[in-house]
Amino acid sequence: MHLQLEETALRKSGALHTAREIEQQPASWTRTAAVVRERRAQLDAFLRPLLARQELRIILTGAGSSAFIGECLAPTLSRSLGRQVLAIPTTDLLSGPCEFLLPDVPTLLVSFGRSGGSPESVAVVELAERLLVECHQLIITCNDQGTLYRRCQGRERNLALLMPPETHDQGFAMTSSYTSMMLAALLAFGVGGEAFEQRGMARLCAAANGLLASQGGALRALAGHDYSRVVYLGSNALKGIAREAALKLLELTDGRAVATYDSPLGFRHGPKSIVTADSLLVLLLSNDPYTRRYDLDLLRELREDQRAGAVLAISAQAADREMLGNSLQLSGLAEATDWELAFPYVLCAQLYAFHRALQIGNKPDEPSASGTVNRVVRGVTIHSL
Repeated sequence: MHLQLEETALRKSGALHTAREIEQQPASWTRTAAVVRERRAQLDAFLRPLLARQELRIILTGAGSSAFIGECLAPTLSRSLGRQVLAIPTTDLLSGPCEFLLPDVPTLLVSFGRSGGSPESVAVVELAERLLVECHQLIITCNDQGTLYRRCQGRERNLALLMPPETHDQGFAMTSSYTSMMLAALLAFGVGGEAFEQRGMARLCAAANGLLASQGGALRALAGHDYSRVVYLGSNALKGIAREAALKLLELTDGRAVATYDSPLGFRHGPKSIVTADSLLVLLLSNDPYTRRYDLDLLRELREDQRAGAVLAISAQAADREMLGNSLQLSGLAEATDWELAFPYVLCAQLYAFHRALQIGNKPDEPSASGTVNRVVRGVTIHSL
């Protein structure tokens, strides 16, 4: 059994890898934390001298879901490290390296890659070394056979952090690879400190296991409704999760469900035009008291508009007056930070996308019937600079 579905049925539906990889995440997070603990001395020796330099520029990069890890982490790392941390996809760095790479500024490039073999990611690390006078690289990857991992072995100013082997997802979509690399980066940079490692990790894993056990049915039932448009909304770090959530649905349904994302405040400025009677709007509510006010304002507005087919609020707070109606409650995380909420929130999105794909007869493990999109991107020509 995986996600309360028989293994035989999952295999027949082309869904076994994805189901297993969604379900294994809490256990994989524990193993990821162990990997970071084992590499702590090396990570500190590599990162501490760099972070002591105020002139250091930090860029988080990757392609697709790997880029969205950076989008989610940049606000949190900026606040934690007391410096600006930028999230710039490899797809932007490759097409415009001179727009983003400042030659005379010492730079730490943090690259995320499930396979570590996408052509853009490999080309960008080579370009960075060529264009920057001083380039340091932290590679976070799930594949010890990938080019990113292998090329940095023994190289000065490079360090690779390899995730547990099961996180190298065999399904098309990044699931356990996404959350494990995100967790690894947070732990590597010391976000949350010892308090998170000693107590927060256990709380997070318990909440995720509780979600899988108690809310999977509700998300499966929601996936049974034929919403042709789905919008995910999240503030600050959770906007990156909203973007990843939208991509998961697009990928696993092969584009049959149109999905997009925005921030709650930004949604009013034009994008709200997408709302129709067959739309599902999902708000990822912040735990930050200040930010949450803005989230709840939009939640109330959307419900009063009565234009959407459904508005779902996902929250770690006890239900309050504004949230009466369609809501999904996460237990044990009322005191969690938003970067902690990112993990169960993206898990909700993965579950919904998985069940929606099955409902429409798509194969989550190989969702692209036409083959126009691939697990590792193809068809990219790397041009000389």
